[in-house]
Amino acid sequence: MNTQEFPPGEAEHPDTRYMRQALGEAARALGRTSPNPPVGCLIVREGEVVGRGFHPQAGEPHAEVFALREAGERARGATAYVTLEPCSHFGRTPPCVGALIAAGVRRVVVAAEDPNPQVSGRGITELRAAGIEVEVGLLEAEATRQQAGFRSLVTRGRPHVVYKYAATLDGKVAARGEANGPVSGLEARARVMRWRNETDAIAVGAGTILTDDPLLTVRGVPGGRDPRPVIFDRRGRVPPEARALRAGGVLVTGPRTEAGAFEERGVTVVRAASLPDALRQLGALDLSTLLLEGGPTLASAFFEAGLIDEVRALIAPKLLGAGLGPLQGPERSMHAALNLHDVKVEPLGSDVLVSGWLST
Repeated sequence: MNTQEFPPGEAEHPDTRYMRQALGEAARALGRTSPNPPVGCLIVREGEVVGRGFHPQAGEPHAEVFALREAGERARGATAYVTLEPCSHFGRTPPCVGALIAAGVRRVVVAAEDPNPQVSGRGITELRAAGIEVEVGLLEAEATRQQAGFRSLVTRGRPHVVYKYAATLDGKVAARGEANGPVSGLEARARVMRWRNETDAIAVGAGTILTDDPLLTVRGVPGGRDPRPVIFDRRGRVPPEARALRAGGVLVTGPRTEAGAFEERGVTVVRAASLPDALRQLGALDLSTLLLEGGPTLASAFFEAGLIDEVRALIAPKLLGAGLGPLQGPERSMHAALNLHDVKVEPLGSDVLVSGWLST
C-alpha cells in the first residue's frame, strides 16, 4: 500500500483527497449497478481535476470511460484515481485498462483490487507492463466497504445483508398488543430512506406484511428509486394483494407453497429450503445488497444462520418497559455474544445511530 500519513493539523495528502472524491463519485450509483460494482474515477493533471465519472448501471460504460471522455487530451500525462482495479477483460463493455493506456495517463492510483478472478491483479499487471506507474491500496478499507455487495456476490454468491432496526433506549422495537407508531425521529427516518435508495432490495417477513401492509418504497429522496421488495413467507400467509408485492417484487416461500396468484401479478417466486438457499437464489437474481427491515422473528432467523453482515441500529431516547426486542432465539452467555467491529456512533437529531460489521 502506498499511502502517506500526516500529523494532526496538517493538510490531507492530495492523493487521499482525490481518492475521497472518486469514492464520492462511486456513491452516486449505489443501488443501481448490480451485479456490477459501484466505481468512481478522477483524472487529475498538474493539480487540476480534468475528468470525473462513475459507473451508472450494468451495461453502461465504466467510470474510467466517463472520466477520460471529460478529460479528453488533458488525460495525457495525468493521474487516474480509481476506486476499483480497472477491468482487463471484455464483458458488456470493452476493458478499461486499454482505454487508460490509449489515453496516455502516466499514473494510476487504485483503492482496491477486484475480487473477480477474471480481473484480480491482471488489470494492474497490464498497466504496469505498459509503463504506467500503479499504486494500490489507498483508502482500501473505505472502498471495499462501499463495494461490499459486489464483493459478496462474487465471493459468496449471495447479497450483503444489512440489518437495520430502530429501538428505544431500553432495547424495544415495538410495544405488545397495540398499534405502534414510529420509534425514531424525522432525521433518522430520512436516513433510512437514503439507505433504501442505495440498496438493491429490502426484506421483511410475513408478520410485518400482515400487521402493517407497508409499501417498502423510497420517499423524500430527490432522484430516488425503490429497492425490490423481498417478502419472506415460508408458510404462505401473505395475500397476493399485499402492497409491497407489486410487479418486480420477490416472494421467498417454501418448496411446496402455492404461489401462482403472485406470479400472475409479476412477482418473482423463490422457493427455498433454507435461508442460505434463499440468499443464493436472490444472488442469482443479481441482488447484491439486502436491507433487512423485518421484525424480530425474521431477524433472529438471519442472525442464527450467520447471514447478517452489517448492523445499523437507530436508538431513540425513549423508555418503553415491556415490549419486543430486536432479536429472539436461544439464550446465550455474554461470552458468546457476537461483537461488532468498525463501530461508528453518529447522532441523528434526537436519536443515535450505532453501526458496525459482523463480517470482514
